[in-house]
Amino acid sequence: MTNLDAHPTEVECVGGAGDEGVEIQIIAPRDVPLGGPRAMNVRRTLPARTRSLIGAWCFLDHYGPDDVVVSGGMDVPPHPHTGLATVSWLFTGEIEHRDSVGTVAMVRPGEVNLMTAGRGISHSENSTPETTVLHGAQLWLALPDEFRDVEPAFENHRPEPVERDGATVRVFLGSLLGETSPVRTRSEILGAEILLEPGAHLELQVDERFEHGVLVDTGEVSMTGIGASGPASATVEKDSLAYAPPGATTMVLQAGEAWTRLLLLGGPPFGESIIMWWNFVGRTHDEVVGYRQQWQDQIVRGGELVEDSQDVDAGRFGVVEGNHQRPIPAPPLPNARLRSRS
Repeated sequence: MTNLDAHPTEVECVGGAGDEGVEIQIIAPRDVPLGGPRAMNVRRTLPARTRSLIGAWCFLDHYGPDDVVVSGGMDVPPHPHTGLATVSWLFTGEIEHRDSVGTVAMVRPGEVNLMTAGRGISHSENSTPETTVLHGAQLWLALPDEFRDVEPAFENHRPEPVERDGATVRVFLGSLLGETSPVRTRSEILGAEILLEPGAHLELQVDERFEHGVLVDTGEVSMTGIGASGPASATVEKDSLAYAPPGATTMVLQAGEAWTRLLLLGGPPFGESIIMWWNFVGRTHDEVVGYRQQWQDQIVRGGELVEDSQDVDAGRFGVVEGNHQRPIPAPPLPNARLRSRS
């Protein structure tokens, strides 16, 4: 998914050694409109003012359930990415994904699509005509410095559900409950969907090196991390994201009185600083400015934006074959050098 903010905020994300021993932090979502008046709204929890990374997870948009007759559904023409991997996870609906490495794939509930942008890729995402309700999450993973210029690639995987008393778990990235996703990531990472019956209690053994995040999609959950420094607990409400620092070896999830669905995310502290602006992840102001200019050079002819994405030059970001929408131009750069914002 693209970041369609007309004036995207530049963010310097610093992945340090973590905040071991600090209490669980609750991050409230903020509403972000993706486009014009008849367009999707998303609830964004990463990056946030108080936290920009959970492991390598650097971006989290949560949307729906939306009636596409009202919202217009997902209609995202070709746009570029660098230095990251996109992770698409749906609860309801269907989206057609096309990219410049030749992929044509459907995003469906219970299946993960991971697109590694690496040195540069472009792609489009459009909900299908049969989709009436759209509901899901779009996440980004920052690529470590040694892998951020790899060749772009795409993978799809449908994880088998793991049943526990009152719980169903789908491990789409990394390892949990004895299940390991075959999807290749460029850093240690965890991503799982967990569905809890009302009042269900689920105890998980987790990696004590990992930071963890819990995004609640429906219902409410009590989250407790247990480690050498003792337990830390918090109640996580619908649409909120909870952050737990490294140090926990056990995580306990207790559902409230309603069915609860959540995403469990994790990874060791990233340990690198990155700059995110629009759809690019880089390390310096000049690098991100260069990415933007290369995309603009591909999509502009004689000072005008091309009307058909098939007329785009095959530069760094390639051409999304079969998509005839007008490509998305990069927004104007801010008047100052890209920097962190407190």
